[in-house]
Amino acid sequence: MPLQIRTLSDKLFLILKGIAMGTANKVPGVSGGIVAYVGGFYEEFIRSLQRLDLKSVGFIRRGKFSEFYKYINGTFLSLLLLGEFISYFTVSKVFDLLIAYQPILVWSLFFGMIVGSVYFLARNYEGWNFKNILFLIAGMTIGVATSLMDPATQNDNLFFVFFCGMVSVSGMTIPGLSGSFILILLGNYVLLLVDSINAFFDVSVMSFQGNFSWWNDPEMLLLLKILTVFVLGSLAGLISFSHLLGWTMRYYRKQTNAIIIGFITGSLGVVWPWKKEVFKRDENAQVIVDAMNNPILENYDRYWPELLSLHTLAALILMVAGFVIVYLLDLYGNKSLPS
Repeated sequence: MPLQIRTLSDKLFLILKGIAMGTANKVPGVSGGIVAYVGGFYEEFIRSLQRLDLKSVGFIRRGKFSEFYKYINGTFLSLLLLGEFISYFTVSKVFDLLIAYQPILVWSLFFGMIVGSVYFLARNYEGWNFKNILFLIAGMTIGVATSLMDPATQNDNLFFVFFCGMVSVSGMTIPGLSGSFILILLGNYVLLLVDSINAFFDVSVMSFQGNFSWWNDPEMLLLLKILTVFVLGSLAGLISFSHLLGWTMRYYRKQTNAIIIGFITGSLGVVWPWKKEVFKRDENAQVIVDAMNNPILENYDRYWPELLSLHTLAALILMVAGFVIVYLLDLYGNKSLPS
């Protein structure tokens, strides 16, 4: 991989792309991989992750950190991951609040972005034939089937948490598969992307203030342990998926892209704006809560909106805005999009 000379504006844009990916990864139903794919830096992202191999480990063992950094395209990865880290404590927290108070408007924006993604990716794809259309349908089928699955219950077993990390990271590497939504299906979304991250944030603030009382808090320590195992699982999954996708993109590029477009299309059902949360209930019709006293999501009840409502009009305007955002991304990155 040739070393790229990046200007200051390039580096700032990479951080912004990382923020966009991080925000998308945290929102259930939206995939950070879509941002990378439509933004035109998906293949560089996958190729860079592939460099986290035995050769890179050899550089570290010999103390050749500069060679290691260049080998893995360190500037690209570090700035992108910095943006993702920033998003988890800034932009994504804002989206958490927006989804809590104006869910339909937020989902409408993302719905428009995904529709735009499907349109521009399909338009730029040049391998349409009968066989690749079958791959497209297969990807759509998997995406739709995933959206219809019932979530499991919360499980804080560390082996399962590690598995959740490996699987959820698919949202970064596979456009159209939402890592956050997969965590909902596995029952651990609140535990891993809300409670444990909030615990880390609280511990960081307390430590900065010189308050280390959290060290004697068993619940806080458990959440930090869970977050550590989750991060390790995510790193393992990130490396594994990147090697698998790198291989498929090298030998089955058009088929892989067709499946990815299908995944993204199939994910539209997950982000349909007009839906109500359906929580699990016991035999007495009481909502069942998990170990952290959060109601357990069972699925969504989707419905058609009232067309003559001002709120619906605002949602439709945001759908168009989402489409325009992707259009601008396509203008910026379509020269490097895979075909």
